[in-house]
Amino acid sequence: MTDPAGRNPEPRPGGAPGRDPGTAPAWEQRFLAPRVSLPQWALHAPARSLFVSNATGTFELYAWDRATGAQRQATSRPNGTAHGTLSPDGEWIWWFADTDGDEFGVWQRQPFGGGPDEPAVPGLPPGYPAGLALGRDGTAVVGRMTEEEGTTIHVARPGAEPVEIYRHRQSGGVGDLSQDGLLLAIEHTEHGDAMHSAIRVTRLDGSPVAELDDTKGGTEELGLAVLGFAPVEGDSRLLIGHQRRGRWEPAVWDPLTGEETDLGLELPGDVGARWFPDGSGLLIDHSHHARDELWRYAFEGRRLSRVTTPPGTIGGATARPDGSTEYLWSSAAEPPRVLSTSGRTVLDPPGLKAPPSLPVADVWVEGPGGKVHALVQRPAEGEGPFPTVFDIHGGPTWHDSDAFAAGPAAWLDHGFAVVRVNYRGSTGYGREWTDALRHRVGLIELEDIAAVRAHLVDTGLADPARLVLTGGSWGGYLTLLGIGTQPESWTVGVAAVPVADYVTAYHDEMEALKAMDRTLLGGTPEEVPERWAASSPLTYVDRVRVPVYISAGVNDPRCPIRQIDNYVARLAERGVEHEVYRFDAGHGSLVVEERIKQVAQEIRFARRHLGLD
Repeated sequence: MTDPAGRNPEPRPGGAPGRDPGTAPAWEQRFLAPRVSLPQWALHAPARSLFVSNATGTFELYAWDRATGAQRQATSRPNGTAHGTLSPDGEWIWWFADTDGDEFGVWQRQPFGGGPDEPAVPGLPPGYPAGLALGRDGTAVVGRMTEEEGTTIHVARPGAEPVEIYRHRQSGGVGDLSQDGLLLAIEHTEHGDAMHSAIRVTRLDGSPVAELDDTKGGTEELGLAVLGFAPVEGDSRLLIGHQRRGRWEPAVWDPLTGEETDLGLELPGDVGARWFPDGSGLLIDHSHHARDELWRYAFEGRRLSRVTTPPGTIGGATARPDGSTEYLWSSAAEPPRVLSTSGRTVLDPPGLKAPPSLPVADVWVEGPGGKVHALVQRPAEGEGPFPTVFDIHGGPTWHDSDAFAAGPAAWLDHGFAVVRVNYRGSTGYGREWTDALRHRVGLIELEDIAAVRAHLVDTGLADPARLVLTGGSWGGYLTLLGIGTQPESWTVGVAAVPVADYVTAYHDEMEALKAMDRTLLGGTPEEVPERWAASSPLTYVDRVRVPVYISAGVNDPRCPIRQIDNYVARLAERGVEHEVYRFDAGHGSLVVEERIKQVAQEIRFARRHLGLD
């Protein structure tokens, strides 16, 4: 399942022009080595694909004609391009154009074979993206969010002005469009709980067809997710994700008949799915204890069969029309590869290959809310106790996994042990674990992190006098909250694009995050001020006694710059040693050299204050 809170920086592939990457140290090569995403393909033109690569040193979109083998760079912007898709007929590339990472903008499009960009939906004002669905006949359904309007959904038919068919103050967005273009699935949170969506199916004039809402009629609110309509003309079946058995798993719902099909998948952990291209079955992705598996499910005979993949993390998978499955795989030790069950490598970028890193070990620690899972990496040389980095993931509804990550590998190369904790609020451990993150926001996660810290100090891995608390986005927030609420536990704090002053962040952030924060804390800052104060790093800034490094994107709509400036001003007033780096982008950088610069500064800051340089 995707991260609904949205405070988790996306993985940034590497690549860089202008210097010989082969002379760089191994940790930099992991960023510099060209990488590619899992290619998506056009449903009715499967030879046409779109993928993301860092080959030029910036995250951009690339078109790939599989029939000829031709590839071309489709976008080129100073701060990169992250989001794009293909029209079902493969004729158009759609991509989202924001301003230097602020995530506020409009959809553009260009011909698959190349040509000038043009507004994809002329007349539709800018907004934050809230889903997109494209029909084979050229119809587009576009979701957007703004502070003034909340969520709006618009239908744009070829040659006509876009028509608004949905509006609500709460967060929501476009789920999917049926293959015949008659039915639209919408995820919404009109009930006010941004962590648990309901599903409404409408006609394209906005008239309702059916509603599926698991937040009603019970003592617990359960979420739903749109996974997609059947990819067959005239087939009204909708694949959904639900939490009715305490975890995410798929089911099939026909909004025209009301019939639901429970797949009865007895797989522990969270389970997702996507359709086979002919609608005869599903490709199942199974996430459990920070690792992934793939399965194939056939409706005929309800047959479930395992797809053989290496142990590790699958960053996406797709079933191809020829019966093969393509997937993006990596482990903590092995760089990512785009593989196929046919036995071949789907895409192999030319040039430098990323050096491997070190495997993770699983550690389970008894915490105040149950057993906490942590992934631990030890340096290649030396005996503990080591200087140790607690690298805290963002989200918060996300999780660290046995996946290749250049950032943690860089700390390892500099002699640090690296610990990543899947605290309460993380996904992949069941709904109860994720939903525990309520009202005592931030403090709950830090209790779990503290339990893992105590265990690793007691067992001799982590040196209690040389502990770095770090993270990006929500992980940066927990870093600043941790060095304030647990001042004796940490030696250095390194926070990237963090929430620092929670109340000011709320007033400045994008609308979807305002809804999420109201859900997490049970109201606005004016309605429950004591909860907001208890969860804000600014409340505890006077207790901070360790050196602090903060990086911030000046155009960040998720963790805006003003609230970070407020926190930094208080550090300065108290004379706390700190360093602040502001970069000209949004919630993280898509430029490889910029990312290398930031990691180098973070490690240099930590090593200097730990007496390692």
